[in-house]
This record gives sequence, structure tokens and C-alpha cells, in this order.
Amino acid sequence: MAQSTETTDWVSRFADEVIEESERRAPGKPVVVASGLSPSGPIHLGNLREVMTPHLVADEIRRRGREVRHLISWDDYDRYRKVPNGVEGVDGSWAEHIGRPLTAVPAPKGSAHPNWAEHFKAAMVDALAQLGVEFDGISQTSQYTSGVYRAQILHAMKHRGDIDAILDQYRTKKAPAKKPQQSQKALDAAEVDAAEGSGAAAEDDGSSGSAGYFPYKPFCGGCGKDLTTVTAYDDDTTELTYTCTACGFSETVLLSEFNRGKLVWKVDWPMRWAYEGVVFEPSGVDHSSPGSSFQVGGQIVGQVFGGKQPIGPMYAFVGISGMAKMSSSKGGVPTPGDALKIMEPQILRWLYARRRPNQSFKIAFDQEIQRLYDEWDKLDAKVADGTALPADVAAHARAVRTAEGELPRTERPLPYRTLASVADITAGAEDQTLRILSELDPSDPLASLDVVRPRLDKAEAWINTQVPADQRTIVRSEPDTELIKSLDEQGRQSLRLLVDGLASNWSLDGLTHLVYGVPKVQAGFSADATAKELPAEIKVAQRTFFALLYHLLVGRDTGPRLPTLLLAVGQERVRVLLGE
Repeated sequence: MAQSTETTDWVSRFADEVIEESERRAPGKPVVVASGLSPSGPIHLGNLREVMTPHLVADEIRRRGREVRHLISWDDYDRYRKVPNGVEGVDGSWAEHIGRPLTAVPAPKGSAHPNWAEHFKAAMVDALAQLGVEFDGISQTSQYTSGVYRAQILHAMKHRGDIDAILDQYRTKKAPAKKPQQSQKALDAAEVDAAEGSGAAAEDDGSSGSAGYFPYKPFCGGCGKDLTTVTAYDDDTTELTYTCTACGFSETVLLSEFNRGKLVWKVDWPMRWAYEGVVFEPSGVDHSSPGSSFQVGGQIVGQVFGGKQPIGPMYAFVGISGMAKMSSSKGGVPTPGDALKIMEPQILRWLYARRRPNQSFKIAFDQEIQRLYDEWDKLDAKVADGTALPADVAAHARAVRTAEGELPRTERPLPYRTLASVADITAGAEDQTLRILSELDPSDPLASLDVVRPRLDKAEAWINTQVPADQRTIVRSEPDTELIKSLDEQGRQSLRLLVDGLASNWSLDGLTHLVYGVPKVQAGFSADATAKELPAEIKVAQRTFFALLYHLLVGRDTGPRLPTLLLAVGQERVRVLLGE
């Protein structure tokens, strides 16, 4: 029975629909959901939505005790389209492989993997393991070259006229008018994403020549490329003749025995829906236009292969803070592995779980990651005390555990921004890090850094890889005597008040109270006075005082939160740098 949509999140609602649809199509059989990924280059965080959307639905179905298969089709038999930018160990010489299957292209120099496809698959497989994603991987190279799809290929060739007629309905349609607000550059970017996001999404419909239309592309027996044209085919004998426009090679083969080729994308995808019995598969926005592979595939799967199109949402793009829309062809686009270096798996899962698939969102690699972690920690606390909203509880539950159990987590999750500040100041020195973190709360000091890992490691990685060198914190080695001498009496008094209070306030909370309290006391108010009790000028005085401390401690106007910075520098050194 379907759950009430008023009390469930988007994942539960899709799970209801998928179970119901699966029972209609194949009663009593495992539910099948699917994703497709092309290892044509680094598989980025936009592509991850192709996996996380069905994963979350499949995981909800498993939680209900139902058997479910999440298929990931590795489109590693796709043609190598172009040499991507920004890939280490790859140069222009890789252009000679354009047109060959991804599994026939050499891996980047220095790779431990046998070919291009395996190199980029490996990074994604590792990231999915960290994220708790359970799946059945299917190599399309293996499927095609072992003859698994032979019957489907022969069937498609026999019904090539029907396929051509379906495709022809869209070939004659005019392209939609460009939106006025979109520049050509933006449209070009959208085209790039369409080609890269789903691997083969921009592949042609098949070859039409003097011999007619064919939905099958052989890879050349001479040069290994797919720059071939079928010139003759006999349905009765399955005798197929092709020529290669790249090297001039030509041969005649029996398609009933030939395994070196594949169906074109707009036929291949619906063929697989029918073959695997896929009930749920999302698609990117590049599949939403007239004539797109998802729309055309819906007709081909039913009219040609006797199957049904999966249900599933169109998913929106995923962005990165401070970066344009992702496209793996442009190079330098963050992957799930990159994100997992700086954030725990729970946080990354939460980003995909809390937004409906048709909602775009950004993943923070800049300072926003600190705010994101603050938001997560607040949610964690609300879930623990029972005050979180139902949808937030659901998203949190999907982030921290799967049907198989809870993901490993940080035993003592100190604030990410605090850990990042400490990592910044100590440059990773473990003895100093332990000293500072132990002094955050003297009533409950840390005995080991193990209890703050892996969050500490993620914060250190963020500091080391995402914060520019000129923004790193370097504590002064000597006091700025010139600045100290130039201070008026009020400035010198503020430093004395701070230094006098260090010993009795040496904890994160104590130092927070102290640094905010000094300007209040100087203005004649209690250090405990609240914002409502204070004039607006106090905030100005606090900012001036903070700027002075930053200059004296790190030689800049700003830096890590002052309480954390003071703890990191240490009492004796603070006294020296403040001229006391």
C-alpha cells in the first residue's frame, strides 16, 4: 500500500510508484532500477546524480524488504569522441584513437589500469563504495563482444525500417527557437553537457546511404574505428558488408557471428530497457527535448522491442560553488572522489537526498563548505532531540545509513570550521593539533585524534587543496612592536584586558566570551550584556578590536575565528605577540 504523500519525502513517493509499476510489469520478480555512465573522462558530480537518484529509491525499496537490482551500465563500448582537457598523463597524441571503443583506448600515462574506460571507472567505483552505493555493474563492451545482444541486434536490423520511420518523425521537426536570454556560449555549453553527461546521448541515429538505413555500427577490422558505412545487408543470411571511411578497409561478415560493433545510441538504450526489464531510470535535462534519446526510446522500446519505457524523473544540473555548470570536456571538473577528500560521505549523500531530482543545487568546495557543515551539525542535533521536520529526518536517515547499515562516521564531530582553522594554523602537526583540540573543552579533553577522524582529515584536505596559499594563516614569529607603540591608551587597555583574562578563560567558550566581552567592558557594560542591551557602536568597537588582534597575531585584517586562533597560538606566545 502506498504511503501518504503528506508524510513522506520524494524518495518514498518514487519507491511507492516503482514497486507498484514493477508488480504490474513483472509480478513477484526483483525490482530493476538503472543508471548509465560513460567513462569517457573523469565522471563528475553531475553524473553522480544519475546514480544517486536510483540508488536512494532502490535503497528505500530494500528497507521495505523487497528484492531490488540497481544496474549501472558502463557505456565503455561507446566511441572515444575527443581528447578531454585537463587530464594528467594525456596529450594530443590520444586524438589518433578517436572513433575507437573506450576500452580500446590506452589509459593515461602512469595509470595502473589496462585502458581508458577502466581508468575512469575505477575512480567512480571507489567513490561509490565510500558512499555505500550497492550496484550490479554491466560492461557494455563485455555484453556486445560476447554476443549477449546478438538476437536484439538481428531483430533491430530486421526492423530497421520501423526504427527509421520513428526517428524520421523527429528529423523533420524544426529545432526549438533559442531563448533570448541564452547566449550562444551558454547554448554551446548545454550541448557539451548533453554529449558528456550521459556518454552517448549525442550519438547519431544510424547510417543512411544508398543501401538504406541501418541502426548498427561496426568497428573497423582495419583501424578499429567506427567511421564505417554499411553498404549491404541480407536479412536471410545476415551477411553484412561495410567500408571504413578512415582507412578504406572493407569486409563482408555474418552478423549472426560478428561481435565487433554496436547499436546506435537511440536504439541501444531502449533495447537495454527491454532486455533488462528496467522499471526506473532517471534522465538528464539533455534528454528532455523533442527527438531526444529518452523520448524517441519510449517509442522504439514498445514498437520494436516489445518492452516498456522506465518511469523516472528528469534530473537537474549540479553545480560547484564558484564554478560554471559542469562539463567534463572542459577539464578540472570535480569528481565524487574529489568531494569525498574534503567531506564525509554522509554530507555528500545528504546533498543529493534532500533535493528533489528536478531541483538544481551546488556543492561547496569554497568557504561555503563550513556553512554547509554547520547546517548539517544543526540538523544532526535536531534529529537527535526529536525537533527536526519529517522531510529533514528522512533526508538525514538516507544520508547516514543504507539498508545494509550505518556508514562509518566521526565519533566526536567537532565543528568543521574549527578543525579547518586548526589544520590551517598547525600545518598538520599532530601534537599541536591534539593540544589545541584538547583545550577546546577542558572538561572533556581529547585523548586521541582518532575520535575526530575522518572529519579532521577532510578539513585538513580542504585547507591543503582548496584554500589558496595567500589565504593560509601564518602566525607572526615576532611581535609587531611598531603597531603596539602606535596604540592609544584605549587600544593598549583592550590588550591588557584580553591578556589578563586568558588564564581563567582558556577554552573555546571562555575565549569567545572574553574576546567579545573586552569592548563591552571598555564601554562600561558587563561582559555578559546581550546585543539588545548594547548600543550599535559596540559592534563597531568589536570589529576594530578583532582587526587589531588579527594584525598582531597573523599580520592580516582577518583570519580564523579568534577563539580558535588564540588556542592554536597558545597562551605564552599570545602574551608575547600582544606585547605583554
